[in-house]
Amino acid sequence: MLKHPYRWRFARAITYLGIGLFFFLIPGLRLVSDLNDPALCSGAIPRAAWRLHTSLAPRYAAWAKKRAASQRAEQLGTENVAGTEWPLFGSVFYLWSMESLQHAWEIDPSQSPVAPTVYARDAIEASVNLVTDPKQAAWVKQYWGENYLHRQDLFYRFLLISAMTSYTHLTGDQRLVEQLRDQVDTLSAEIDSSSHGLLEDYPGQCYPTDIVGAITAIRRADAVLKTDHSAFVKRALRGFQPPQADPYGLPPYIADVNSGLPRTDSRGCGTSFALICAPEIWPSVAHAWYQSYDAHFWQKRRGLVGFCEFSKDTPKTAIFSDVDSGPVIFGYGFAASAFGVGAARANGRMDQAGPLTAEMLVSSWPLSNETLLVPRLLSNATDAPYLGEAGILYCLTCQPVAGIETPCSSVMTPFVWGVIIVYFGIAGLLALPLLELIRSLYRSKT
Repeated sequence: MLKHPYRWRFARAITYLGIGLFFFLIPGLRLVSDLNDPALCSGAIPRAAWRLHTSLAPRYAAWAKKRAASQRAEQLGTENVAGTEWPLFGSVFYLWSMESLQHAWEIDPSQSPVAPTVYARDAIEASVNLVTDPKQAAWVKQYWGENYLHRQDLFYRFLLISAMTSYTHLTGDQRLVEQLRDQVDTLSAEIDSSSHGLLEDYPGQCYPTDIVGAITAIRRADAVLKTDHSAFVKRALRGFQPPQADPYGLPPYIADVNSGLPRTDSRGCGTSFALICAPEIWPSVAHAWYQSYDAHFWQKRRGLVGFCEFSKDTPKTAIFSDVDSGPVIFGYGFAASAFGVGAARANGRMDQAGPLTAEMLVSSWPLSNETLLVPRLLSNATDAPYLGEAGILYCLTCQPVAGIETPCSSVMTPFVWGVIIVYFGIAGLLALPLLELIRSLYRSKT
């Protein structure tokens, strides 16, 4: 038994060792394994995504049910973007990732002992119930009134269509088909009949990249509705051609719905998201957009690679942040680069997707209980605690639409090497008190 002078030292040493194991050594070992996953270069769904989805399923289901049962959504004002949009957007991310995982499992059941639609059925139900719950639309009702389902309100209707399509596709349950058909028919007709192919998310706020997502969602819905909106999709490209494009030929971040002209140039958070969707509906246009995005927003700097929030030609401060971009440091945008993983994968640019994925994995700080600490901290703990993890899951499950255009030779960047060294270095430092105690005890006996 330890003598009294050593007891406190032993307790402290064991505490430090536990912290080192839980927060640094085990995550570091897991990251080394994940960085050696061939899927990071091949375009297949990485092991990290399967593991995250399995862990997230029960937690997401429990949270979504609790959120739907509360009155929280009805208490929030329109200014609370994180509290109103993020719970629904995160649920759609989760459902989209479910579709990719289920498709991959059907091709290769060895990916999981149980089908994703089986072990995550509660999460599927809870997610779609949350998105389609009228209580969750309280904030858009404040903008658009009781006709919010059939007048402008593009972002919310886009989420509705996406969630109902994914649910129907995943489960085969037809209970939402008529509501889905109504939204697809009315939203496509409203976009088609608009002056410039643009609608507003909120009064005075038109985000063209959201419209790209909505058009893609309408086209995806065709598969479950047995309809054909290909002609509409072809005509809808008018909303993104000059003079409605920005100087780089990309969809602007904000546009004027009346004139159709850009109010701002493109930004990384919106363009990365649009480039996940565009290859499905306009392959040749998506290719041109990606080339421009690569030329004007992709950078290699300070040991990192990634997408800028603002073009490299734009004067910018070293640090910036808003609700859409997240933190922007040295030009790199968190949202731009996170969605950039999905954009690069969807466009077959594994030379960019591989290193970006590696940086995203090491930056997420995966804990031993499968929690991704940094995305959790950057999410809204009250209203959307799993948004960050659901967003990462979605980006990791995006699939190359037309195959691999540019293969990946290596996923390692100086930043990735540096973070791995930090993980193991701190773990080693935290083990030193125990090693020193053992050495002291050994000396006291000799």
